[in-house]
Parts: sequence; structure tokens; C-alpha cells
Amino acid sequence: MYQTILTSIENGICIITINRPDKLNALNATVFTELDKAIDEVYHNPEIKTAIITGAGQKAFVAGADITEFGGLDKEQAMALAKRGQDVFFKIENSKKPIVAAVNGFALGGGCELAMACHFRLCSENAKFGQPEVNLGLIPGYGGTQRLTQLVGKGKSMELQMTAHLADAQEALQMGLVNHVTTSESLLDRTKEILGIIQTKAPVAIGKIIECVNVAVVSDSAYTNGKSGFDKEVEAFGDCFITEDMKEGTTAFLEKRKADFKGR
Repeated sequence: MYQTILTSIENGICIITINRPDKLNALNATVFTELDKAIDEVYHNPEIKTAIITGAGQKAFVAGADITEFGGLDKEQAMALAKRGQDVFFKIENSKKPIVAAVNGFALGGGCELAMACHFRLCSENAKFGQPEVNLGLIPGYGGTQRLTQLVGKGKSMELQMTAHLADAQEALQMGLVNHVTTSESLLDRTKEILGIIQTKAPVAIGKIIECVNVAVVSDSAYTNGKSGFDKEVEAFGDCFITEDMKEGTTAFLEKRKADFKGR
């Protein structure tokens, strides 16, 4: 079905693997097209409850964009390239179903940006993160200047981008870029374990959490319809309040039993 990615569904979890290990899973036009289609599948397939994005092999999650595609581009073409990447990553970020990055090795440039577009990140002990575009006379173009700042703060983001420093797994954990560090062998299992817990919760509420948290880190009113995060929270709380899941959750609590959420 795909040339550059692999997909599988296991216990409601869609595993999307960037599969160009000979190129350290670098992002090219085909990867973006196929990743876009795979995320559409996550959106629309009711069998899929959550998703993982990872990379093939033990060396790299995604080592960056495929630089061979940069040659000969003019300004407008370069802007279109960046916009295409941003659009796909926005689709990941705004998915109502949780999409988590399992970072196994290098997550550099576009790879770091892909990981940051996911709702949160786990990584293996050999992982390295960075935005080294300045070494090429460039800046991040797929949202890295914004999401890195949101995750680690202005000063650290400035330093990482200006120096092209590569942060190891423990440094990434310390500065809040990743949530958990595991061994390479346990990375996927640990990610599946966390998603398994999330899948026992109310799906509508999970989607509303994603919406509200995303508003909390976006200041541009064009993306928030002029509403503050607090306004969005009030609205989303009301939306949840009239769901069948809310009735089931509160009834199960009072009856001291486990809730059986249906996502409606």
C-alpha cells in the first residue's frame, strides 16, 4: 500500500513506521504524502483508537528532511515545501485521537519537528534531538521554531536552534521535550502500555483535552477563533457534559464499577 511507511493495527493502536532505514528515515515528498494518508486513516477508521509514529531500525526515528530535494528551489517553492510539511504536522497535532511519538534514535530537523507535532513523546536511551538547520544556513520550516519554544521555553529554544546542539535522551527528559526514556527494546511496549490506559478513558473527553491543550499553547487568534483557552475549556466542558460517556462515567463512579465508554 505504501512505499516509504509501514502501518499496522494492534489492539486499537495504529503503528505508523517511517521506513527508509537506508536514508535514516529522512522525510521526502513521498513520505509526506503517505504520512498524510496514514493520518487520514487514523482520523476515519473506527478500529483505530490511538496511534504511534516511529522509525524503522535502531539508528533513527527520522534524521531530518531529505536534503537532495532542496536543490534548485526558489523562495516560493521553498515556502510551499515548508507549508506542506506544516499542514501534515498540523493534522497530527489536531487529531482527536492521541498520536504519540516513539523516538528510537536520531530525531533531527524535520524528525524533531515530527516528534514535537505528536501529542507527547517517549524515547529510547540512544535518542538524540536537535534542530541543526542553521548548519545549512536555514531555520526549521515545519513548525520547529514554534513547537520547540512551546515545549522547552524561549531561552532554551533559542540556544538549541542557534548552536545546533543535539540533546541526548536524558537532557530531552530534563527539559520536558520527552515524557519518558526507556531502553530500545521496551520503547514500543511502554508506549503501547500508556496508550492502552488512555484507550480505557472516554474518547470524546480525550479529544476535547487535545483541543483545549492545543489552544493553551497557541496565541494566534486565527487558530483559536478569537477564544481564550479558558473560553474553549468552558465550551468543551459543556460538550462533554451532554455525552452518553459522561452519563456512563458518573453512573459507573456512583455504582463503584469500571466505566464502559462508547465514544458518544
